[in-house]
Amino acid sequence: MYKVLVCDDEKDIVSAISIYLTSDGYEVIPARNGLEALDIVKHNDVHLVLMDIMMPVMDGIEAMVEIRKISNVPVILLTAKSEDTDKVLGLTVGADDYVTKPFNPVELQARVKSQIRRYMLLGAGNTSAGKLVIGGIELDDKSKTVTVDGEAANLTRTEYDILKLLMEHPGEVYSPNQIYAKVWKDEPYGTENTVAVHIRHLREKVEINPAEPRYLKVIWGRGYKIDAE
Repeated sequence: MYKVLVCDDEKDIVSAISIYLTSDGYEVIPARNGLEALDIVKHNDVHLVLMDIMMPVMDGIEAMVEIRKISNVPVILLTAKSEDTDKVLGLTVGADDYVTKPFNPVELQARVKSQIRRYMLLGAGNTSAGKLVIGGIELDDKSKTVTVDGEAANLTRTEYDILKLLMEHPGEVYSPNQIYAKVWKDEPYGTENTVAVHIRHLREKVEINPAEPRYLKVIWGRGYKIDAE
């Protein structure tokens, strides 16, 4: 049974999410703030984290930063409509996705299912083995590592998946919706901003000068591609 950590300081929200997820067969572990969530991730085998941003003691952004130091577990942030800046910041520090409150239960369940499926597939090593090399970027799919000019690049799982997709098809342009569908393995829900944030953060890790990228190129009005130098 997959375990989902649900962290929100509003008990009613935790209870509602628990009902939806337990009906899908997940075990729900509740938490009231980011500090509790971090402790649970440290001491439990958690398959996904659903976490609010605005919480006492430790907020979701702070918790996200600390979780990424110890775990690659998928994290979906729960955000209010007015928290657009925090959504972007959350994605930048390692969150995989976000759901805006008040949320649609069907959408929430679909996103949870999609993230856990990706997490388990990657963990089981079911992706094709081998190395991809473009210019100074080398991606080793067997060890799930990336180096840039010989230096290790510390990518999140989502950044790794996006890079792998583009490196497998050099020169081919992918729209944000296509990237989301292939990487998240789910139907896109207005996800252009989500993909753009991950691409921007990926550039910061693999480009010498992200403002003038050698590899990750944007094709205005169409999407993204990767080119050799």
